[in-house]
Amino acid sequence: MSITRRLKSIGPGAMVAAAFIGPGTVTTASVTGAQFGYALLWTLAFSIIATMILQEMSARLGIVSREGLGEALRTQFDSPVASAASIALVVSAIGIGTAAFEAGNILGGAAGLATLTGVSETTWAPLMGACAGVLLFTGRYELIERALVGLVAVMALAFVVAAALAGPDLGALALGFVPSVPEGSLFLITGLIGTTIVGYNLFLHASSVQERWAGPEDLPECRTDTIASILVGGVITLAIVVAAAAVFPVGTNIEDVGQMAEQLEPVAGTNAKLLFSVGLFAAGFTSATTAPLAGAYATAGALGWERDLKSTRFRAIWGVILLVGVVSSVLGYDAVQVILFAQVANGILLPVVALFLIAVMNNRDTLGANTNSAVQNVLGGIVTLVVIVIGLQTLAENAPAFVESLGALLGPAIAGGL
Repeated sequence: MSITRRLKSIGPGAMVAAAFIGPGTVTTASVTGAQFGYALLWTLAFSIIATMILQEMSARLGIVSREGLGEALRTQFDSPVASAASIALVVSAIGIGTAAFEAGNILGGAAGLATLTGVSETTWAPLMGACAGVLLFTGRYELIERALVGLVAVMALAFVVAAALAGPDLGALALGFVPSVPEGSLFLITGLIGTTIVGYNLFLHASSVQERWAGPEDLPECRTDTIASILVGGVITLAIVVAAAAVFPVGTNIEDVGQMAEQLEPVAGTNAKLLFSVGLFAAGFTSATTAPLAGAYATAGALGWERDLKSTRFRAIWGVILLVGVVSSVLGYDAVQVILFAQVANGILLPVVALFLIAVMNNRDTLGANTNSAVQNVLGGIVTLVVIVIGLQTLAENAPAFVESLGALLGPAIAGGL
């Protein structure tokens, strides 16, 4: 099959990129660049390679088995206890997790619109949620996919051009790919990994590839889609880190999700500010659409429900996730606190999902000749081991900061209840 034809089939992989290039990525990457300059670019390189490895497994599972990851986990274990535990993991970690991400997605996208228009985030947030809901309610996979692919292209153009206008130091940029761990950077290393290797994307990908491809003969085309799309997502994240490193003095603390766009204007001009704001909005809208969709695929699959985009149960799941995000976005939460908390929480929960995925990918009853090779198991194991170690170190060294973020998020809800 020609390269041209493969590129024309880009779709499910781009949805994964649309999901992980959300306001969480924009915020975490901006904070990383502002605080540590180019020093943590090696973390991004690792994250992109690791994402390709895990998402290829997820896509292969969906194409070959015609099951989502949630369904595969439900049927993986003979023990009723283990099966029930896996269902509980999916419904809680993925269902609740996507709802937590959704608040940050809507807040981040609304911040981009607020910077562009001067209208408050709390005004834009419900409108963004409503637009995402309308798109999902159509139940037309091809329409949803095309909309997200187009917005990924918008993000790529906006952030890459903004980074170029910021005038990065190319020598320092190159040195950023040499691994180093500056003091105080572990929290952001975990966050940067967590914002790229997203657990719920493994569920989204396994289900979405079934809408595009019919069977194992389509695996080469699927792999092209996965690698190309995630690489584009990596370039977008790289551009955000580079732009922040170029315009902020090292050690700067970003307190507002729209601050990055404002900072670009005196350095790179009004166009750079405009581009970054448009990119931030696109990142918010794509993720505000994909997070509920991923949560619905995962939860419906785990519970054995129909994964039909037009079914009542499926719509109810994504509707609840979207509603939680919209309500949370108007309760007075700080967008940076919401987003960073969600990213780090994902980095801690991700190893569990990755371990389940690798177990499923070695089940010959499900995948036949398409189970993981020894090399794929080693690579998947290395990725999982790294995220486990980083997650444990983060818990040990940053527990107070994590608890502080949780308290900051719970505060408005508690106050509202009183």
